[in-house]
Amino acid sequence: MTVSVEALRGFVITTLQQVGQSLTDAETTADALVMTDSMGVFTHGTKLLIGYLNRLRGGGYKATGVPRIEREGPAWAVIDGDSALGQVGCVFATRTAIAKARQTGVAYVALRNTGHIGAAGYYCALAAEAGMVSMVTGNDMPSVAAPGSRGAVLGSNPLAYGVPMFGGDPILLDMATAAVAGGKVYAAHQRGEPLPNTWLIGPDGLPTTDGSLYPHHASLAPMAGHKGYGLGLWAEVLSAALPGGAMTWQVGSWIFDELSKPSLHNAGFIVIDVAAMSTPEAFAARMQKLIDEIHQAPTAVGVERVLLPGEREWKLRREALQTGIALPEDVKMKLRTVAEDFGLKPDWLQ
Repeated sequence: MTVSVEALRGFVITTLQQVGQSLTDAETTADALVMTDSMGVFTHGTKLLIGYLNRLRGGGYKATGVPRIEREGPAWAVIDGDSALGQVGCVFATRTAIAKARQTGVAYVALRNTGHIGAAGYYCALAAEAGMVSMVTGNDMPSVAAPGSRGAVLGSNPLAYGVPMFGGDPILLDMATAAVAGGKVYAAHQRGEPLPNTWLIGPDGLPTTDGSLYPHHASLAPMAGHKGYGLGLWAEVLSAALPGGAMTWQVGSWIFDELSKPSLHNAGFIVIDVAAMSTPEAFAARMQKLIDEIHQAPTAVGVERVLLPGEREWKLRREALQTGIALPEDVKMKLRTVAEDFGLKPDWLQ
């Protein structure tokens, strides 16, 4: 059974309003979570809702939190997220960065003291819709080993970028700087699937395939070894060190900590206005030439063509808008718990 994008969005909005979010903030959060599901990235969509609701009810996240600019200049700003949901803070930060980049060409905005930010690529998609090239980084409590370490050193700090195509789907990359996002480890373990030996580092500093060890007794492996470690550190600098946000073990666990505690997540946003550098038409023509070249590259046996970052996800979104989203069972299980808790009985969850 599938669920329409609008039905799932309405479900999320209803539950968030019941714990005190305004309609505007509930819509902002729902748009991010449901769009992420519609693109097939189920680890960062509505599966997160139950954790967000619990922390909103517990007081660690503020349902009425209002992000505000602490300090700023013509091309930069530091925002205090006021422990609101990360989607609320990140959308505010993205819009702030876009507005500044329209005036100065390039802008950097940092967001401190926010909730778990969800899918970093969503904010790049918003920037691309506004004609902006963007990069978004985030930090988290340590869960990723460094080359040679026997425990976690950095978070699975995401790094995303978006490139507008002016009439076509934006190029969109969203990745953890770990070998895999922690949510994928949870999901695979819950489904009883074997884990690759490249995902986790055990307490002895060696690879392990035992998903039950994560996160308390195992760390995520860094993506591509020292390269992923370096990118994770870069995300920590842009998201937290530069604006003065919580770093590494100062960041809390939005899943495991006492529900009254804020998680103190952080994010960084760099936005470039294409129109300041070129005409959108000229940029689009250059990008199309590059894309055509990539699509025409010779392929291995069984491969139709080389795909661009985000190409698969945009195709899935178009299909979801037409025929609905086929949620995986682990996501539906989380949403059934929410529905029961809030006295809701949507047909698509029966």
